[in-house]
Amino acid sequence: MENKSHIALHVEGMTCDACARHVTEALRSLPGVEKVEVGNWQSGHATVLADASVTDKNLAETVRIAGYRAIVRERKLDHPGQVNFSRDSTEYDLMVIGGGSAGFAAAIKASELGARVAIVESGTIGGTCVNVGCVPSKTLIRAAEHCYVTSNDNFQGVTACSPPLDWRGIIQQKDELVASLRKGKYSDVAQSYPNISILHGEARLTGKRALEVNGRVYTPGKILIATGSSPWAPPIPGLTDYLDSTAALSIPTLPKSMIVIGAGAIGLELAQMFARFGVKVIVLEVLPRIAALEEPEISLALTDYLQREKIDIRAGVKVDRVEKKDGEYSVTIEEYGKKELITGEQLLVAAGRRARTAHLNLEAAEVQVGKRGEIHVNQHLQTSNPDIYAAGDVIGDPMFVYVTAYAGALAAENALTDARRVYNLSAVPRVTFTDPQIASVGLTESHAREQGYNVKTSIIHARDVPRALAARDPRGLIKLVAENDTGKLLGAHVLAVEAGDVIQEATLTIRFGLTYKDIVETFHPYLTWVEGIKLAAITFEKDVHQLSCCAA
Repeated sequence: MENKSHIALHVEGMTCDACARHVTEALRSLPGVEKVEVGNWQSGHATVLADASVTDKNLAETVRIAGYRAIVRERKLDHPGQVNFSRDSTEYDLMVIGGGSAGFAAAIKASELGARVAIVESGTIGGTCVNVGCVPSKTLIRAAEHCYVTSNDNFQGVTACSPPLDWRGIIQQKDELVASLRKGKYSDVAQSYPNISILHGEARLTGKRALEVNGRVYTPGKILIATGSSPWAPPIPGLTDYLDSTAALSIPTLPKSMIVIGAGAIGLELAQMFARFGVKVIVLEVLPRIAALEEPEISLALTDYLQREKIDIRAGVKVDRVEKKDGEYSVTIEEYGKKELITGEQLLVAAGRRARTAHLNLEAAEVQVGKRGEIHVNQHLQTSNPDIYAAGDVIGDPMFVYVTAYAGALAAENALTDARRVYNLSAVPRVTFTDPQIASVGLTESHAREQGYNVKTSIIHARDVPRALAARDPRGLIKLVAENDTGKLLGAHVLAVEAGDVIQEATLTIRFGLTYKDIVETFHPYLTWVEGIKLAAITFEKDVHQLSCCAA
Protein backbone atom coordinates (compact mmCIF):
# COMPACT_ATOMS: atom_id res chain seq x y z
CA MET A 1 0.00 0.00 0.00
CA GLU A 2 1.41 3.37 -1.01
CA ASN A 3 2.17 5.81 1.79
CA LYS A 4 0.09 8.96 2.03
CA SER A 5 1.61 12.39 2.49
CA HIS A 6 0.25 15.09 4.80
CA ILE A 7 1.07 18.35 3.00
CA ALA A 8 0.78 21.86 4.45
CA LEU A 9 0.29 24.67 1.93
CA HIS A 10 0.21 28.43 2.12
CA VAL A 11 -2.14 29.87 -0.51
CA GLU A 12 -1.84 33.50 -1.56
CA GLY A 13 -4.39 35.61 -3.41
CA MET A 14 -7.57 34.53 -1.63
CA THR A 15 -9.82 37.48 -0.77
CA CYS A 16 -13.10 35.87 0.35
CA ASP A 17 -14.78 32.62 1.41
CA ALA A 18 -15.58 31.83 -2.23
CA CYS A 19 -11.84 31.85 -2.98
CA ALA A 20 -11.27 29.22 -0.30
CA ARG A 21 -13.95 27.06 -1.89
CA HIS A 22 -12.38 27.45 -5.34
CA VAL A 23 -8.99 26.35 -4.01
CA THR A 24 -10.55 23.39 -2.22
CA GLU A 25 -12.34 22.24 -5.36
CA ALA A 26 -9.24 22.64 -7.50
CA LEU A 27 -7.07 20.58 -5.17
CA ARG A 28 -9.70 17.86 -4.81
CA SER A 29 -9.75 17.46 -8.60
CA LEU A 30 -6.05 16.56 -8.68
CA PRO A 31 -5.56 12.78 -9.16
CA GLY A 32 -4.07 11.21 -6.03
CA VAL A 33 -5.51 13.78 -3.63
CA GLU A 34 -7.68 12.14 -1.00
CA LYS A 35 -8.60 14.97 1.36
CA VAL A 36 -8.39 18.79 1.34
CA GLU A 37 -8.97 21.28 4.13
CA VAL A 38 -8.65 25.02 3.50
CA GLY A 39 -8.85 27.32 6.50
CA ASN A 40 -10.30 30.80 6.39
CA TRP A 41 -9.11 32.81 3.43
CA GLN A 42 -7.31 35.35 5.62
CA SER A 43 -4.88 32.75 6.97
CA GLY A 44 -4.13 31.17 3.60
CA HIS A 45 -3.56 27.79 5.26
CA ALA A 46 -4.48 24.55 3.51
CA THR A 47 -3.74 20.90 4.24
CA VAL A 48 -3.83 18.03 1.78
CA LEU A 49 -3.74 14.26 2.23
CA ALA A 50 -2.47 12.73 -0.99
CA ASP A 51 -0.52 9.86 -2.48
CA ALA A 52 3.22 10.30 -2.02
CA SER A 53 3.47 10.47 -5.81
CA VAL A 54 1.66 13.85 -5.85
CA THR A 55 4.50 16.36 -6.15
CA ASP A 56 4.84 19.91 -4.86
CA LYS A 57 4.89 21.05 -8.48
CA ASN A 58 1.57 19.27 -9.14
CA LEU A 59 -0.06 21.08 -6.22
CA ALA A 60 1.37 24.51 -7.07
CA GLU A 61 0.34 24.22 -10.72
CA THR A 62 -3.20 23.14 -9.82
CA VAL A 63 -3.63 26.16 -7.54
CA ARG A 64 -2.08 28.46 -10.15
CA ILE A 65 -4.58 27.35 -12.79
CA ALA A 66 -7.35 28.18 -10.30
CA GLY A 67 -5.99 31.73 -10.12
CA TYR A 68 -3.98 31.66 -6.89
CA ARG A 69 -0.43 30.94 -5.72
CA ALA A 70 0.57 28.08 -3.41
CA ILE A 71 3.77 27.35 -1.50
CA VAL A 72 4.40 23.94 0.09
CA ARG A 73 5.53 24.55 3.65
CA GLU A 74 5.75 21.03 5.04
CA ARG A 75 5.35 17.49 3.83
CA LYS A 76 5.20 14.42 6.07
CA LEU A 77 4.49 10.80 5.26
CA ASP A 78 1.57 9.18 7.05
CA HIS A 79 3.81 6.47 8.51
CA PRO A 80 7.42 7.61 8.12
CA GLY A 81 9.83 4.82 8.90
CA GLN A 82 13.47 4.82 9.87
CA VAL A 83 15.66 3.88 6.93
CA ASN A 84 19.31 3.57 6.02
CA PHE A 85 20.37 2.45 9.50
CA SER A 86 23.69 0.66 9.22
CA ARG A 87 23.76 -3.07 9.96
CA ASP A 88 27.52 -2.95 10.50
CA SER A 89 28.19 -2.55 14.20
CA THR A 90 31.43 -0.72 13.44
CA GLU A 91 29.74 2.08 11.48
CA TYR A 92 27.50 5.01 12.32
CA ASP A 93 24.02 5.63 10.95
CA LEU A 94 24.82 9.33 10.60
CA MET A 95 28.08 11.23 10.69
CA VAL A 96 27.82 14.99 11.17
CA ILE A 97 30.76 17.10 10.04
CA GLY A 98 30.79 20.14 12.34
CA GLY A 99 30.11 20.54 16.05
CA GLY A 100 28.18 23.83 16.11
CA SER A 101 24.49 24.56 16.53
CA ALA A 102 23.39 22.83 13.31
CA GLY A 103 25.56 19.80 13.97
CA PHE A 104 24.39 19.36 17.55
CA ALA A 105 20.71 19.83 16.65
CA ALA A 106 21.16 17.19 13.95
CA ALA A 107 22.88 14.78 16.30
CA ILE A 108 20.24 15.17 18.99
CA LYS A 109 17.39 14.61 16.52
CA ALA A 110 19.16 11.56 15.07
CA SER A 111 19.75 10.17 18.55
CA GLU A 112 16.06 10.62 19.38
CA LEU A 113 15.25 8.60 16.25
CA GLY A 114 17.43 5.76 17.54
CA ALA A 115 20.43 6.33 15.30
CA ARG A 116 24.09 5.98 16.20
CA VAL A 117 25.70 9.34 15.53
CA ALA A 118 29.21 10.73 15.34
CA ILE A 119 30.01 14.46 15.38
CA VAL A 120 33.34 15.24 13.71
CA GLU A 121 34.88 18.52 14.89
CA SER A 122 38.32 19.81 13.96
CA GLY A 123 38.26 22.83 16.26
CA THR A 124 36.44 23.85 19.42
CA ILE A 125 33.06 22.31 20.13
CA GLY A 126 30.19 24.79 20.01
CA GLY A 127 30.67 26.47 16.65
CA THR A 128 30.60 30.17 15.84
CA CYS A 129 27.71 31.38 17.98
CA VAL A 130 28.83 30.36 21.44
CA ASN A 131 32.58 30.67 20.87
CA VAL A 132 33.26 33.70 18.66
CA GLY A 133 29.88 35.06 17.55
CA CYS A 134 26.58 35.78 19.26
CA VAL A 135 27.47 35.10 22.88
CA PRO A 136 30.81 36.93 23.21
CA SER A 137 29.80 39.86 21.00
CA LYS A 138 26.49 40.49 22.73
CA THR A 139 27.98 40.40 26.22
CA LEU A 140 30.61 42.98 25.18
CA ILE A 141 27.93 45.07 23.45
CA ARG A 142 25.90 44.99 26.67
CA ALA A 143 28.94 46.09 28.69
CA ALA A 144 29.52 48.98 26.28
CA GLU A 145 25.84 49.95 26.49
CA HIS A 146 26.01 50.00 30.29
CA CYS A 147 29.10 52.19 30.10
CA TYR A 148 27.41 54.55 27.68
CA VAL A 149 24.05 54.85 29.44
CA THR A 150 25.53 55.47 32.87
CA SER A 151 27.65 58.32 31.53
CA ASN A 152 24.89 60.11 29.58
CA ASP A 153 21.92 61.92 31.08
CA ASN A 154 18.39 60.83 30.18
CA PHE A 155 19.59 57.69 28.39
CA GLN A 156 20.84 59.65 25.41
CA GLY A 157 23.66 61.98 24.41
CA VAL A 158 26.56 62.44 22.06
CA THR A 159 29.63 61.93 24.23
CA ALA A 160 31.11 58.44 24.40
CA CYS A 161 32.33 57.25 27.79
CA SER A 162 35.99 56.95 28.70
CA PRO A 163 37.73 53.63 28.11
CA PRO A 164 36.95 51.13 30.90
CA LEU A 165 39.52 50.89 33.66
CA ASP A 166 39.81 47.12 33.26
CA TRP A 167 39.34 46.07 29.61
CA ARG A 168 41.13 42.79 30.29
CA GLY A 169 38.66 42.11 33.10
CA ILE A 170 35.74 42.57 30.72
CA ILE A 171 37.37 40.18 28.22
CA GLN A 172 37.99 37.63 30.97
CA GLN A 173 34.37 37.78 32.09
CA LYS A 174 33.29 37.26 28.48
CA ASP A 175 35.60 34.26 28.12
CA GLU A 176 34.25 32.72 31.32
CA LEU A 177 30.69 33.00 30.02
CA VAL A 178 31.69 31.41 26.71
CA ALA A 179 33.45 28.51 28.45
CA SER A 180 30.46 27.93 30.73
CA LEU A 181 27.95 27.84 27.89
CA ARG A 182 30.21 25.69 25.73
CA LYS A 183 30.42 23.12 28.49
CA GLY A 184 26.78 23.30 29.60
CA LYS A 185 25.13 23.45 26.18
CA TYR A 186 27.50 21.35 24.08
CA SER A 187 30.01 19.09 25.84
CA ASP A 188 27.68 18.08 28.68
CA VAL A 189 24.73 17.71 26.31
CA ALA A 190 26.66 15.34 24.06
CA GLN A 191 27.62 13.19 27.03
CA SER A 192 23.97 12.89 28.07
CA TYR A 193 23.18 11.00 24.84
CA PRO A 194 24.81 7.54 24.92
CA ASN A 195 24.52 7.04 21.14
CA ILE A 196 26.32 10.31 20.25
CA SER A 197 30.10 10.15 19.84
CA ILE A 198 32.47 13.06 19.24
CA LEU A 199 35.47 12.53 16.98
CA HIS A 200 38.14 15.24 17.10
CA GLY A 201 39.81 15.69 13.74
CA GLU A 202 39.51 17.04 10.21
CA ALA A 203 36.93 15.30 8.01
CA ARG A 204 37.55 14.85 4.31
CA LEU A 205 35.13 13.24 1.88
CA THR A 206 36.67 10.36 -0.06
CA GLY A 207 33.70 9.00 -2.00
CA LYS A 208 29.96 9.21 -2.51
CA ARG A 209 29.30 7.90 1.01
CA ALA A 210 32.72 7.85 2.60
CA LEU A 211 34.87 10.18 4.64
CA GLU A 212 38.25 10.08 6.29
CA VAL A 213 38.99 11.27 9.83
CA ASN A 214 42.46 10.97 11.35
CA GLY A 215 43.51 8.43 8.74
CA ARG A 216 40.49 6.18 9.15
CA VAL A 217 37.82 5.83 6.47
CA TYR A 218 34.17 5.64 7.53
CA THR A 219 31.12 4.68 5.43
CA PRO A 220 28.10 5.78 7.50
CA GLY A 221 24.49 5.39 6.44
CA LYS A 222 24.22 9.12 5.77
CA ILE A 223 26.47 12.17 6.03
CA LEU A 224 25.43 15.66 7.13
CA ILE A 225 27.72 18.63 6.50
CA ALA A 226 27.43 21.46 9.04
CA THR A 227 30.85 23.10 8.94
CA GLY A 228 29.52 26.64 9.33
CA SER A 229 31.14 29.80 8.00
CA SER A 230 34.17 32.03 8.48
CA PRO A 231 34.75 35.79 8.25
CA TRP A 232 35.40 36.93 4.68
CA ALA A 233 37.47 39.84 3.40
CA PRO A 234 37.16 41.49 -0.02
CA PRO A 235 40.19 41.42 -2.35
CA ILE A 236 41.55 44.87 -1.48
CA PRO A 237 45.19 45.50 -2.49
CA GLY A 238 47.47 45.47 0.56
CA LEU A 239 44.83 44.01 2.90
CA THR A 240 46.79 41.84 5.36
CA ASP A 241 47.22 41.59 9.11
CA TYR A 242 43.80 42.98 10.05
CA LEU A 243 41.18 42.20 12.69
CA ASP A 244 38.18 40.09 11.73
CA SER A 245 35.07 39.79 13.90
CA THR A 246 36.61 36.90 15.82
CA ALA A 247 39.91 38.58 16.67
CA ALA A 248 38.20 41.89 17.49
CA LEU A 249 36.41 40.29 20.45
CA SER A 250 39.67 39.36 22.16
CA ILE A 251 42.16 42.16 21.43
CA PRO A 252 44.40 42.60 24.49
CA THR A 253 44.16 46.40 24.61
CA LEU A 254 41.76 48.98 23.25
CA PRO A 255 43.15 51.07 20.38
CA LYS A 256 42.79 54.83 20.26
CA SER A 257 41.26 54.66 16.78
CA MET A 258 39.76 52.04 14.48
CA ILE A 259 38.69 51.80 10.84
CA VAL A 260 35.78 49.42 10.20
CA ILE A 261 35.23 48.14 6.66
CA GLY A 262 31.63 46.97 6.31
CA ALA A 263 28.38 48.40 7.64
CA GLY A 264 26.22 45.31 7.87
CA ALA A 265 25.02 43.88 11.16
CA ILE A 266 28.44 42.77 12.46
CA GLY A 267 30.29 45.90 11.38
CA LEU A 268 27.73 48.24 12.93
CA GLU A 269 27.47 46.30 16.18
CA LEU A 270 31.22 46.27 16.75
CA ALA A 271 31.74 49.84 15.54
CA GLN A 272 29.29 51.18 18.10
CA MET A 273 30.66 48.92 20.83
CA PHE A 274 34.24 50.15 20.39
CA ALA A 275 33.09 53.77 20.07
CA ARG A 276 31.29 53.48 23.39
CA PHE A 277 34.49 52.23 24.96
CA GLY A 278 36.23 55.44 23.89
CA VAL A 279 37.70 54.34 20.55
CA LYS A 280 37.53 56.83 17.68
CA VAL A 281 35.73 54.88 14.94
CA ILE A 282 35.22 55.46 11.22
CA VAL A 283 32.96 53.11 9.22
CA LEU A 284 33.49 52.54 5.50
CA GLU A 285 30.70 51.02 3.37
CA VAL A 286 30.75 50.43 -0.38
CA LEU A 287 26.94 50.41 -0.67
CA PRO A 288 25.01 53.71 -0.72
CA ARG A 289 23.79 53.32 2.86
CA ILE A 290 24.53 51.39 6.04
CA ALA A 291 22.34 48.44 7.03
CA ALA A 292 21.55 48.06 3.35
CA LEU A 293 19.22 45.09 3.84
CA GLU A 294 16.86 47.23 5.90
CA GLU A 295 14.27 49.81 4.96
CA PRO A 296 15.88 53.11 3.89
CA GLU A 297 14.04 54.97 6.69
CA ILE A 298 15.78 52.74 9.24
CA SER A 299 19.21 53.15 7.63
CA LEU A 300 18.84 56.94 7.59
CA ALA A 301 17.71 57.15 11.22
CA LEU A 302 20.43 54.80 12.50
CA THR A 303 23.08 56.77 10.62
CA ASP A 304 21.95 59.89 12.49
CA TYR A 305 22.05 58.14 15.88
CA LEU A 306 25.55 56.72 15.29
CA GLN A 307 26.85 60.07 14.12
CA ARG A 308 25.54 61.64 17.33
CA GLU A 309 27.88 59.25 19.13
CA LYS A 310 30.77 60.68 17.09
CA ILE A 311 31.07 57.66 14.80
CA ASP A 312 32.21 58.77 11.35
CA ILE A 313 29.98 57.07 8.75
CA ARG A 314 31.17 56.94 5.12
CA ALA A 315 28.73 55.11 2.82
CA GLY A 316 29.06 54.77 -0.95
CA VAL A 317 32.85 54.75 -0.88
CA LYS A 318 35.37 52.60 -2.73
CA VAL A 319 38.30 51.21 -0.77
CA ASP A 320 41.29 51.32 -3.14
CA ARG A 321 44.20 50.19 -1.01
CA VAL A 322 45.36 49.37 2.52
CA GLU A 323 48.85 49.87 3.93
CA LYS A 324 50.30 49.27 7.38
CA LYS A 325 53.38 51.17 8.49
CA ASP A 326 54.83 51.97 11.91
CA GLY A 327 51.86 50.42 13.70
CA GLU A 328 49.24 52.43 11.83
CA TYR A 329 46.85 51.52 9.02
CA SER A 330 46.35 53.80 6.04
CA VAL A 331 43.30 53.19 3.88
CA THR A 332 42.90 54.98 0.56
CA ILE A 333 39.26 55.56 -0.33
CA GLU A 334 37.43 57.18 -3.19
CA GLU A 335 34.33 59.20 -2.35
CA TYR A 336 32.40 61.36 -4.81
CA GLY A 337 35.27 60.95 -7.29
CA LYS A 338 37.91 62.23 -4.85
CA LYS A 339 40.70 60.26 -3.19
CA GLU A 340 41.22 60.48 0.55
CA LEU A 341 43.60 58.82 3.00
CA ILE A 342 42.08 57.47 6.25
CA THR A 343 44.34 56.39 9.13
CA GLY A 344 43.72 54.34 12.24
CA GLU A 345 45.53 52.33 14.88
CA GLN A 346 43.43 49.23 14.13
CA LEU A 347 41.58 47.92 11.08
CA LEU A 348 38.50 45.72 11.43
CA VAL A 349 37.12 44.00 8.32
CA ALA A 350 33.46 43.02 8.73
CA ALA A 351 32.43 42.44 5.14
CA GLY A 352 30.40 39.29 5.70
CA ARG A 353 30.94 35.55 6.07
CA ARG A 354 31.44 32.65 3.66
CA ALA A 355 30.70 28.93 3.96
CA ARG A 356 33.57 26.73 5.17
CA THR A 357 33.78 24.09 2.44
CA ALA A 358 37.22 24.37 0.79
CA HIS A 359 38.77 21.67 3.00
CA LEU A 360 36.04 19.04 2.55
CA ASN A 361 37.04 17.62 -0.87
CA LEU A 362 33.42 17.89 -2.00
CA GLU A 363 34.31 16.93 -5.56
CA ALA A 364 35.02 13.37 -4.46
CA ALA A 365 31.43 13.05 -3.29
CA GLU A 366 29.96 14.96 -6.25
CA VAL A 367 28.49 17.64 -3.97
CA GLN A 368 27.78 20.86 -5.86
CA VAL A 369 28.57 24.32 -4.49
CA GLY A 370 27.76 27.91 -5.44
CA LYS A 371 29.99 30.85 -6.32
CA ARG A 372 30.66 31.67 -2.66
CA GLY A 373 31.42 28.08 -1.71
CA GLU A 374 27.97 27.46 -0.25
CA ILE A 375 26.60 23.94 -0.66
CA HIS A 376 23.57 23.64 -2.92
CA VAL A 377 20.61 21.81 -1.33
CA ASN A 378 17.01 21.12 -2.28
CA GLN A 379 13.96 21.95 -0.16
CA HIS A 380 14.68 18.89 2.00
CA LEU A 381 18.32 19.99 2.58
CA GLN A 382 19.62 17.15 0.44
CA THR A 383 22.69 17.89 -1.67
CA SER A 384 23.34 16.76 -5.24
CA ASN A 385 24.57 13.53 -3.61
CA PRO A 386 21.45 11.75 -2.25
CA ASP A 387 23.41 10.30 0.69
CA ILE A 388 24.71 13.68 1.86
CA TYR A 389 22.71 16.50 3.46
CA ALA A 390 23.83 19.95 4.59
CA ALA A 391 22.54 22.50 7.11
CA GLY A 392 23.47 25.79 8.72
CA ASP A 393 25.78 28.55 7.53
CA VAL A 394 27.42 26.15 5.09
CA ILE A 395 24.40 26.40 2.77
CA GLY A 396 24.49 30.21 2.78
CA ASP A 397 22.10 32.86 4.03
CA PRO A 398 20.39 33.37 6.38
CA MET A 399 23.23 32.74 8.81
CA PHE A 400 21.33 32.86 12.12
CA VAL A 401 21.91 30.36 14.91
CA TYR A 402 18.19 29.70 15.39
CA VAL A 403 17.84 28.93 11.67
CA THR A 404 20.87 26.63 11.68
CA ALA A 405 19.54 24.64 14.65
CA TYR A 406 16.17 24.23 12.94
CA ALA A 407 17.89 23.19 9.72
CA GLY A 408 20.14 20.68 11.46
CA ALA A 409 17.26 18.82 13.07
CA LEU A 410 15.22 18.89 9.88
CA ALA A 411 18.11 17.61 7.76
CA ALA A 412 18.83 14.76 10.16
CA GLU A 413 15.20 13.65 10.17
CA ASN A 414 15.03 13.77 6.38
CA ALA A 415 18.32 11.91 6.04
CA LEU A 416 17.38 9.08 8.38
CA THR A 417 13.68 8.72 7.56
CA ASP A 418 11.50 9.36 4.56
CA ALA A 419 9.80 12.32 6.24
CA ARG A 420 10.70 14.76 3.41
CA ARG A 421 10.13 17.77 5.61
CA VAL A 422 10.40 21.11 3.79
CA TYR A 423 12.94 23.76 4.81
CA ASN A 424 10.62 26.72 5.41
CA LEU A 425 12.01 30.26 5.68
CA SER A 426 8.75 32.12 5.16
CA ALA A 427 8.90 34.08 8.43
CA VAL A 428 12.46 34.45 9.73
CA PRO A 429 13.13 37.44 12.00
CA ARG A 430 16.57 39.05 12.20
CA VAL A 431 18.06 41.39 14.80
CA THR A 432 21.03 43.75 14.63
CA PHE A 433 22.22 44.54 18.15
CA THR A 434 23.05 48.17 17.72
CA ASP A 435 21.48 50.68 20.09
CA PRO A 436 18.74 51.17 19.11
CA GLN A 437 18.34 47.66 17.76
CA ILE A 438 17.10 46.80 14.28
CA ALA A 439 14.62 43.93 13.98
CA SER A 440 12.89 42.87 10.77
CA VAL A 441 10.73 40.06 9.45
CA GLY A 442 9.08 39.46 6.10
CA LEU A 443 9.32 41.66 3.04
CA THR A 444 10.53 45.22 2.74
CA GLU A 445 8.36 47.60 0.77
CA SER A 446 10.57 47.38 -2.32
CA HIS A 447 10.79 43.57 -2.22
CA ALA A 448 7.03 43.27 -1.83
CA ARG A 449 6.47 45.44 -4.90
CA GLU A 450 9.07 43.45 -6.84
CA GLN A 451 7.09 40.29 -6.06
CA GLY A 452 3.95 41.82 -7.52
CA TYR A 453 2.09 42.78 -4.36
CA ASN A 454 -0.14 45.84 -4.27
CA VAL A 455 1.09 47.22 -0.95
CA LYS A 456 0.51 49.97 1.50
CA THR A 457 2.77 51.01 4.35
CA SER A 458 2.58 52.74 7.70
CA ILE A 459 5.31 54.39 9.75
CA ILE A 460 5.21 55.50 13.35
CA HIS A 461 8.11 57.22 15.09
CA ALA A 462 9.29 56.49 18.61
CA ARG A 463 8.25 59.94 19.75
CA ASP A 464 4.64 58.75 19.34
CA VAL A 465 5.14 55.54 21.37
CA PRO A 466 4.35 56.06 25.09
CA ARG A 467 7.05 53.62 26.19
CA ALA A 468 9.74 55.67 24.45
CA LEU A 469 8.44 58.87 26.02
CA ALA A 470 8.42 57.33 29.51
CA ALA A 471 11.99 56.14 28.99
CA ARG A 472 12.97 59.61 27.69
CA ASP A 473 14.47 57.96 24.62
CA PRO A 474 12.61 59.01 21.44
CA ARG A 475 14.95 57.19 19.05
CA GLY A 476 13.52 54.80 16.50
CA LEU A 477 10.56 53.98 14.30
CA ILE A 478 8.33 51.12 13.16
CA LYS A 479 7.39 50.49 9.53
CA LEU A 480 4.77 47.93 8.50
CA VAL A 481 4.14 46.63 4.98
CA ALA A 482 0.72 45.14 4.18
CA GLU A 483 -1.16 43.86 1.17
CA ASN A 484 -3.52 46.62 0.11
CA ASP A 485 -6.55 44.47 -0.75
CA THR A 486 -6.54 41.99 2.13
CA GLY A 487 -4.64 43.84 4.85
CA LYS A 488 -2.39 40.80 5.31
CA LEU A 489 0.87 41.76 6.97
CA LEU A 490 3.84 41.19 4.64
CA GLY A 491 6.69 42.79 6.57
CA ALA A 492 7.58 44.54 9.82
CA HIS A 493 10.69 46.64 10.41
CA VAL A 494 11.55 48.05 13.82
CA LEU A 495 14.27 50.41 15.03
CA ALA A 496 13.97 50.58 18.81
CA VAL A 497 15.87 49.87 22.01
CA GLU A 498 13.81 46.69 22.46
CA ALA A 499 13.27 45.82 18.79
CA GLY A 500 14.48 42.23 19.19
CA ASP A 501 11.68 41.50 21.65
CA VAL A 502 9.03 43.46 19.75
CA ILE A 503 9.48 41.67 16.41
CA GLN A 504 8.08 38.33 17.54
CA GLU A 505 4.46 39.49 17.37
CA ALA A 506 4.94 40.47 13.75
CA THR A 507 6.70 37.16 13.06
CA LEU A 508 3.68 35.20 14.26
CA THR A 509 1.32 37.51 12.36
CA ILE A 510 3.17 36.88 9.10
CA ARG A 511 3.63 33.17 9.69
CA PHE A 512 -0.07 32.57 10.23
CA GLY A 513 -1.26 34.90 7.49
CA LEU A 514 -2.96 37.42 9.78
CA THR A 515 -3.77 41.04 8.96
CA TYR A 516 -2.87 44.36 10.52
CA LYS A 517 -6.48 44.56 11.70
CA ASP A 518 -5.90 41.40 13.74
CA ILE A 519 -3.08 43.27 15.48
CA VAL A 520 -5.30 46.30 16.12
CA GLU A 521 -8.00 44.08 17.66
CA THR A 522 -5.53 42.35 20.01
CA PHE A 523 -4.82 43.66 23.52
CA HIS A 524 -1.35 45.20 23.98
CA PRO A 525 -0.04 46.22 27.42
CA TYR A 526 0.34 49.95 27.86
CA LEU A 527 3.83 51.42 28.22
CA THR A 528 5.52 48.59 26.35
CA TRP A 529 7.39 48.83 23.07
CA VAL A 530 5.20 46.12 21.56
CA GLU A 531 2.32 48.59 21.80
CA GLY A 532 4.19 50.42 19.06
CA ILE A 533 3.32 47.57 16.67
CA LYS A 534 -0.36 48.17 17.39
CA LEU A 535 0.05 51.91 16.91
CA ALA A 536 1.77 51.31 13.58
CA ALA A 537 -1.11 49.04 12.55
CA ILE A 538 -3.66 51.69 13.55
CA THR A 539 -1.71 54.21 11.47
CA PHE A 540 -2.81 52.43 8.29
CA GLU A 541 -6.25 54.00 8.79
CA LYS A 542 -6.05 56.62 11.54
CA ASP A 543 -3.88 59.44 12.82
CA VAL A 544 -2.58 58.25 16.20
CA HIS A 545 -2.17 61.86 17.30
CA GLN A 546 -5.95 61.98 17.52
CA LEU A 547 -6.19 59.00 19.89
CA SER A 548 -6.18 58.93 23.66
CA CYS A 549 -3.64 56.89 25.58
CA CYS A 550 -3.62 53.09 25.28
CA ALA A 551 -4.28 53.48 21.50
CA ALA A 552 -7.99 53.99 22.08
